[in-house]
Amino acid sequence: MEPRLLTHYKSVARPALQEKFGFANPHQIPQVVKVTLNVGVGEGGRDRKLIDAVAGELAVITGQKAVVTRARRSISNFKLREGMPVGSSVTLRRRGMWEFLDRFVSVAVPRIRDFRGLNTRSFDGRGNYTVGVKEQIIFPEVDYDKVKEIHGMNITVVTSTNKDDQAYALLTQIGFPFRGEIPVIIGAQA
Repeated sequence: MEPRLLTHYKSVARPALQEKFGFANPHQIPQVVKVTLNVGVGEGGRDRKLIDAVAGELAVITGQKAVVTRARRSISNFKLREGMPVGSSVTLRRRGMWEFLDRFVSVAVPRIRDFRGLNTRSFDGRGNYTVGVKEQIIFPEVDYDKVKEIHGMNITVVTSTNKDDQAYALLTQIGFPFRGEIPVIIGAQA
């Protein structure tokens, strides 16, 4: 069975984007390529259990095993040696990516405390969007009683376009609630 957000993208978002930007070739229509979740833990080199807990939480959130990231070079001011674990990351593609985006937009984002919309200035100039989340407990998969430490994460959505306005239109069509926008409710009939 196809993920709900992918069905919405194919039936609603693609035609709307093609009409808005006047694409003649269907391969020009922007699409989401991958989603990357990254958690940096400063005390990771000194506390191996913390790195394992972060990787475990990322695995629960995404349904995919997390990779431990390591320091590329030594920095004495931070008491950091080359090869020490400093965080964890997961890259999602295809079905897992669409399922994660659906849960992120419809379940996790509404649970953010004092939420007023996602920042529209977080595009990188190449059509990619990064949002920082301050607490991992906005995801309902994370068991609050087993959380060792509250930490944030960066979620990067990589699109096939290199223009921010097209990426913004794509993310708006799939339901990202940006500031000042009325969110698109997936499954609602117009």
